[in-house]
Amino acid sequence: MAFFLVLFAGFSPCLAEQDLSQILGGIKKKYAGLPGLAVPYEREIVTRSMAILGDQVKGDRATGRIFFKPPHNLKVQQETPAPEDLVTDGDLLWWYIPEKKQAHRIPSSKLGRELRLLSDIFQGLRGVEESFVVVLVGEDEKGLTLELTPNPPWPDIRHINIWVRPKEYTIQRVEVHNVMGGLTRFNLGELTEQKKFKPDFFTFVPAPGVRVIED
Repeated sequence: MAFFLVLFAGFSPCLAEQDLSQILGGIKKKYAGLPGLAVPYEREIVTRSMAILGDQVKGDRATGRIFFKPPHNLKVQQETPAPEDLVTDGDLLWWYIPEKKQAHRIPSSKLGRELRLLSDIFQGLRGVEESFVVVLVGEDEKGLTLELTPNPPWPDIRHINIWVRPKEYTIQRVEVHNVMGGLTRFNLGELTEQKKFKPDFFTFVPAPGVRVIED
């Protein structure tokens, strides 16, 4: 599973700085107190050449659902084009591909920043200003656009754009832009609060016959 995931103008720097503080506070209030959440997603991977052509071509697409329980429990259940599961408790990450009867076992330390970013996003951009330069780059009646630039820089990621619904402060889209000019885009559907999960929901035990690959 590929995991990661039109600017607007017309506002003064002073107004943008004031609005940014309000927006970050609104996002934090929306997400920080949730015991857990579920949200449908559509993921698209766009290469640099595709990005240049714009809407003339469509990237590699997948759909499914994301489940999160703070602080680090995450499950991504891909439904199309083929079922796949990505599960982590913050210490160990499993990528299960039923069609191939394979399960990749990956120490979370190898994906630390990416996993921490997702955890921080679903906890209301917790501590985001400690690791990123955050700028409000777009604002209209449909949404607000934040640009997060890693500080210090990351070797592979140039910046992350996040679209937020006005007033509700729900996150609608996350775009991860890489240094090669491509991006991974997650369009998020309606968020559902999850008060409880089954005890083993964020664990994975390979079934007999599944080949485990150490990554």
